[in-house]
Amino acid sequence: MRGRYRITITGHRNSWHFAPTLRMQKLIVGSLAGLGTAIVTAALLIGGLGLKVSSLNDTVTALSQSRQKITATNQALLTEQNRLQNVVAEKNAELDLLTSEMDRIEMLVGNQSVPGMGIYGRIDLAQQTALEKRTMLDSIPSGYPLEKTYITSRYGKREHPVLNRDAFHKGVDLKAVQGTPIFASAEGVVEWAGNHKSSGLGRMVQLVHNFGFESIYGHLVKVEVKIGQYVQPGDLLGYTGSTGLTDGPHLHYEVSYLNRRLNPAPFLEWNLENYGAIFASEERVQWESLTEMINRKVGGQPAIPLLQQAQVSSVTSP
Repeated sequence: MRGRYRITITGHRNSWHFAPTLRMQKLIVGSLAGLGTAIVTAALLIGGLGLKVSSLNDTVTALSQSRQKITATNQALLTEQNRLQNVVAEKNAELDLLTSEMDRIEMLVGNQSVPGMGIYGRIDLAQQTALEKRTMLDSIPSGYPLEKTYITSRYGKREHPVLNRDAFHKGVDLKAVQGTPIFASAEGVVEWAGNHKSSGLGRMVQLVHNFGFESIYGHLVKVEVKIGQYVQPGDLLGYTGSTGLTDGPHLHYEVSYLNRRLNPAPFLEWNLENYGAIFASEERVQWESLTEMINRKVGGQPAIPLLQQAQVSSVTSP
């Protein structure tokens, strides 16, 4: 019969035959169509989900890579932060050390720190003050002209070691063996270099310094400078000996100001550490006006003033 179908189910021993009705056929066909539609829809959904999963996997991969980059950047930043913290700690330690050293330098040069003044301002002020004092010390006889020595005969009245009578000693005698190097105690120009019979100092060197000061070095065995030569502090002048009127090798050292002999002892001890002591010990020098003049010359200038040649004076006997 047309429109009718028979369904045969065959088993191992028997067979079964079914003849579904038209309604059942329609129901089966509708169910199959619905099932097919559901399968197609599910397939489409699965495919869409697969695409989304693939996209999400790509996103997760990108995020993972971005996270790794951020982690590496954070690690680099952390390393740089630690380095900068170490640098800051080192700089703070250096600043503390510099501040402590600045306190010592200010004490040395006689400055008082100004409230609110930064470390660089304090350095500039100390540098200027030190330059002024250094100029004074370089221009005027200061310090010992010999290394590792001491005074054996002081300035003033004494019994002459050779003449055996009272005589005024116009300088000091400094302990030295034969051939000890002698150095200039300030910048100057050589006025005398050689034997000087009338003074009793034998071979001697006389330097003319800034601002009217002079220095004399007597009883040399050998002179290493020439008349008219300019010298700087610490330049070699010659070597100690016993030429002239003397009882043995030593250095006779004199300091004078405007042709007047001064006691050299305060000048021997004059340096940055006891800079102000000489102003009280030697009152015949107009230190106040001299200091003001040097301050004006040095103020703001990086160089030491040029040597000013004092009036040349003749050598007199001690």
